[in-house]
Amino acid sequence: MALKVEMITFDCADPDALADWWARAAGGDVNAVAPGEFVMVSSEGRPALGFQRVPDPTPGKNKVHLDFHAADKEAEVARLIGLGARETARNSFGPEFDWVVMADPEGNAFCVAGG
Repeated sequence: MALKVEMITFDCADPDALADWWARAAGGDVNAVAPGEFVMVSSEGRPALGFQRVPDPTPGKNKVHLDFHAADKEAEVARLIGLGARETARNSFGPEFDWVVMADPEGNAFCVAGG
């Protein structure tokens, strides 16, 4: 039996606000399972994103992050910044593959590649 990725869960201070942000950023429907404590963003055909309130944010660098691909990477980065994300770095593996490291409003890392 193989495992199926059902959900990727973020620890956060404000699950309602962060779920709303990710729903606008990546698309999906917000489901406040336990408002203020645990909120999901679901979208057909993709794992759900879960947001659970914790008393203290996890220190240090994320060990897991989301990677996105966009046809127009720079336009998508600009859109996400307009929603409240921030760019933290740019990286590449030579001229053929590059990506932008970003952080959501609570500092969770994610990447946007494109081309």
